[in-house]
Amino acid sequence: MIVADRKKVPEIRDMIAKHNKVLLVGCGTCVTVCLSGGEREVGILGSALRMALRLGGRPDVTVDECTIERQCEDAFIDILAQRVAGYDAIVSFGCGAGVQALAERFPETPVYPGLNTQFIGILESQGVWTEKCSGCGNCRLGEYAGICPITRCAKKLFNGPCAGSRGGKCEVNPELECAWQLIYDRCKALGILDKLDAIAEPQDWSTGLDGGPRKVVREDQCIAGLGPKA
Repeated sequence: MIVADRKKVPEIRDMIAKHNKVLLVGCGTCVTVCLSGGEREVGILGSALRMALRLGGRPDVTVDECTIERQCEDAFIDILAQRVAGYDAIVSFGCGAGVQALAERFPETPVYPGLNTQFIGILESQGVWTEKCSGCGNCRLGEYAGICPITRCAKKLFNGPCAGSRGGKCEVNPELECAWQLIYDRCKALGILDKLDAIAEPQDWSTGLDGGPRKVVREDQCIAGLGPKA
């Protein structure tokens, strides 16, 4: 899931300083799971923001809240269309994709980010999320027993450890597990240590962010005759 954390109330207050009627929009998927932008969090933030505005001498500012299922899909944004017309600004509590989706859908309404989008990760333990994927576009997990050296090795090494780790911890940050120790241990447990004898090819970074935003087109899912943008 996409993991994000919430911007601070003073930061959001400053972003909407020139507006009089603001709609806070939550998202019901990833950011709800990571407890940063769902209905509950948006409600708490709305109360705190209204209090901050009153204390700052702006009790006249209207701050309302709503949450939709997904901000990254236009069909769900339809629900907002009529309501947005009554506001002069939106604060999106979706990930960066959600913020931009709202900005594209409502070009005449300022849209501000209520969250800092962090990474693609998993829930490691209660209240703790860890990055697991860099979205490089050229997944090599099959070569490394399901552990990503691009994301989890601080030096992004492909052919073994740097020899600087100690006790299974990374020399860059002793709180991080050494990715190559994890890869070795898992390969050993699976009986596939011989896979590590092969020299790994350099990563094809052309599938990453360099060169502008990426796009995936599934022709079999496009509406016949209307093309990829349908």
